[in-house]
Amino acid sequence: MRTLILMRHGKSSYPDGVDDHERPLDERGRRQAAAAGDWIREHVGDVGAVICSTATRTRETLDRTGIEAGTRFESAIYGGSPDDILGEIAETDSEVRTLLVVGHAPGVPFTALTLADDESDPAAVAWLRAGFPTSALAVLEVGGDWADVSVTRATLRHALRVD
Repeated sequence: MRTLILMRHGKSSYPDGVDDHERPLDERGRRQAAAAGDWIREHVGDVGAVICSTATRTRETLDRTGIEAGTRFESAIYGGSPDDILGEIAETDSEVRTLLVVGHAPGVPFTALTLADDESDPAAVAWLRAGFPTSALAVLEVGGDWADVSVTRATLRHALRVD
């Protein structure tokens, strides 16, 4: 069994003259990201690898989580569709047991909903459908290899935001 954590970046600021890709986290976003990292360590355990969007706010989110694992920064995650995100997940080494993807809405929550199978926690699915705020997490159990995740789907166990 593998674990996939899909995370939306922390709350970002909107400085004048800064394009979307370069927007940094605000103070709340920095706190959210640190709290999310604590939750992951406590409830999921060690993360074996990370795929992170190239955007400034996702990089800062990952940094603030305190999670140290081999990381790939992928532009396909920025503005990526579920197919784009699943394509990046499929390239993950089969030795990795727990994978964290740090990205954006709507791609990250739509990916979680795309993967959620009939065994998924109904409350987590409902929460995901109601919205996926900044610093939200979706934690899924994946039965097959990363390369097969879009075909085998996964079981959504948790969907939450830690502040």
